[in-house]
Amino acid sequence: MAVAVLCTLAAPVTPPAAAASQTVMMQDYAYAPASLTVRVGDTVTWIQHDTAPHDVVTTSAPVAFRSPQLSQGQSWNYTFRTPGTYSYYCSVHPDMRAQVIVQPAPAAPPPPPVTRSSAAAPVSRPAAAPSRTAAVAPPVASAPPSSSSTVASPVAPSQPAVAAPPVAQASTTTSLDPKLLVAGLVTAVAIGCLLLLTSRKA
Repeated sequence: MAVAVLCTLAAPVTPPAAAASQTVMMQDYAYAPASLTVRVGDTVTWIQHDTAPHDVVTTSAPVAFRSPQLSQGQSWNYTFRTPGTYSYYCSVHPDMRAQVIVQPAPAAPPPPPVTRSSAAAPVSRPAAAPSRTAAVAPPVASAPPSSSSTVASPVAPSQPAVAAPPVAQASTTTSLDPKLLVAGLVTAVAIGCLLLLTSRKA
């Protein structure tokens, strides 16, 4: 389940589009196209086709740049990193003017939050099921204690603990028997002596 969620999260996250490359021709003492729209990270290449030298010099731009003078067949490129409007001209032929409009790169963070919210729903639903089954289990466990208590009640009346005192008494009687015998003998001897004494006096 977790693997499937990770796959769905990874699917919409696509790598950023590769930077594009645009071309501007320097031909017939003009830039073609005279206005070009690109995005941040794109590269523009100027290709020189005239016999007279030309260059690319910014007149107003977020970041100024200047190319070397290009002879026929030569080219020069520049990668735009800052959005804005770059107006430029040829310093050798000031009538040659053009511009490049650089737009910010599109941001694509909206898709991931949608997949995360949809993936969180199925995870919470199965979590509620075990709690309900756990709540059903205690009633079943409460029945055995009543049966065990009923089993313990009949054992109470038939306790064999009463047999313990007779054993103790037997032990005490056995331990007292010699003393009683000795006491009986002593009394018997004493009575015998008294009887003899009385018989002699008479």
